[in-house]
Amino acid sequence: MARVAGIFLCLLIVMMDVAAGILGFEAEIAQNKVKHLRLWIFECREPSHEAFMLGLGAAVFLGLAHALANLLGGCSCICSQQEFQKASSNRQISLIFLILTWVVLAIGMATLVIGTMSNNKSDRSCGFTHHHFLSIGGILCFVHGLLSVAYYVSATASVD
Repeated sequence: MARVAGIFLCLLIVMMDVAAGILGFEAEIAQNKVKHLRLWIFECREPSHEAFMLGLGAAVFLGLAHALANLLGGCSCICSQQEFQKASSNRQISLIFLILTWVVLAIGMATLVIGTMSNNKSDRSCGFTHHHFLSIGGILCFVHGLLSVAYYVSATASVD
């Protein structure tokens, strides 16, 4: 029964991350549909409310998937290098995947938020281009899904 629940949870985490990635790509498409004038690295464009809402949805799904993976994966409490070296290989791998999921979350969430906030203003904005932040965030959502499943599997395998 626990194995079926584990498979279901892994699928749920992956589906949430895939949904976040797709929303990130859709937000990028919606952002590219608005009128804009681009001159080298400077750009003036209208914000897209649709891109804002899709980017916000992507960020929420990414955050929920990360919270779910970390809550269900448990805590890998290793506080020193000596503890890390003495730990089992499954526990070491789970800690590495935990750190990688946090790094990908931080970068992915930052890119999604930057892309989303560039569409938050109610009037035309001019400045440096914010191209591809939403699609980069979408790609990182897919990477986060893979790393989260790897973390969950290795963390449940390392339970003593």
